[in-house]
Amino acid sequence: MQETTAIDHTEALARLGHALSDTTRARILLALREAPAFPSDLAESLGVSRQVMSNQLACLRGCGLVEGIRDGRNTWYRLTNEHLSHALGVLLQLMLFVDPDCCSGEGCTCK
Repeated sequence: MQETTAIDHTEALARLGHALSDTTRARILLALREAPAFPSDLAESLGVSRQVMSNQLACLRGCGLVEGIRDGRNTWYRLTNEHLSHALGVLLQLMLFVDPDCCSGEGCTCK
């Protein structure tokens, strides 16, 4: 069994921000918000390799955002907390007006 540690609010937000900073991880969280899923199904629906999916799910598990549930020889994934699903829903309601040159690569001044 893997050891877990409680973290403070600042660290929790930083981990959520890290998870959302990658589009594949963000898409995984949104998909799991809709329903639990097997990694192979997630990989297929998101158009990524199983290796990419495995790596991204490992990151999301480490951040405490998803958990794997053994089902015989398979493992399916779900969000770790119902509040996370609600929080993602609230975030989806945001409307942002952005500078197209900011946070989009080499020209980013936010780093």
